[in-house]
Amino acid sequence: MTEAPIAGIAGRRAIVTGAAGGIGRAVVDALRVAGAEVHGWDRAGVGVAVVDVADRSAVQNAWRTTEDACGPVDIVVQAAGVMTDDWNLCMAVNAGGVRNVVDVAVAAMTSRGRGCAVVVSSNAGATPRADLAPYAASKAAATSYARSVALAVAPAGVRVNIVSPGSTDTPMLRGMWSSDADEARVLAGTPNRFRLGIPLGRIADPADIAAAVVYLVSDAARHVTMHDLRVDGGATLDM
Repeated sequence: MTEAPIAGIAGRRAIVTGAAGGIGRAVVDALRVAGAEVHGWDRAGVGVAVVDVADRSAVQNAWRTTEDACGPVDIVVQAAGVMTDDWNLCMAVNAGGVRNVVDVAVAAMTSRGRGCAVVVSSNAGATPRADLAPYAASKAAATSYARSVALAVAPAGVRVNIVSPGSTDTPMLRGMWSSDADEARVLAGTPNRFRLGIPLGRIADPADIAAAVVYLVSDAARHVTMHDLRVDGGATLDM
């Protein structure tokens, strides 16, 4: 697959966390197609640096190692996340990981007066989900933290945005299903659980989320910051 390099991405250096997972891997591929030099981080996986985003020291060391070896990082995409009913784990990775990665990134970027970051959150951060309270709370925290940091660093010319996917065809989602009927229920909604369906009638592909990320880190979005871009097929009525 070959496409023309995208303004603001071609020739830039990027770090993507959660790079071995469904959305993270799609973001890596999309940024490379757009002309970026991409460095993937994950807790495990082939072709990625092993970094636990919940460990602030590990994030700081990995950042320093990457910049010392390769040069300044211009783009950061925090896509690492977990979906579990374990409150502490959700908060450590989904919220704490965002704080660690975004803090380290914007500290370097503000000193240079340029750079952008995107946090991959979830539409669950703004819409209550039965049985997903820890996950939803951690994503709400991640979204709010990213927007507040974006406000603080905007005067330095650094942009921070959020992409909030809905149901996306990843191993994480499929791991919650027990049969093909589960996909139909996601599309149709489950009124007894107070969950709307997906108006567009399809589960997102990771590439759909990656395309939104590419837009936000490109020059096409150079005047966009603090924005939460919902990519869920209308599942939360953009609320």
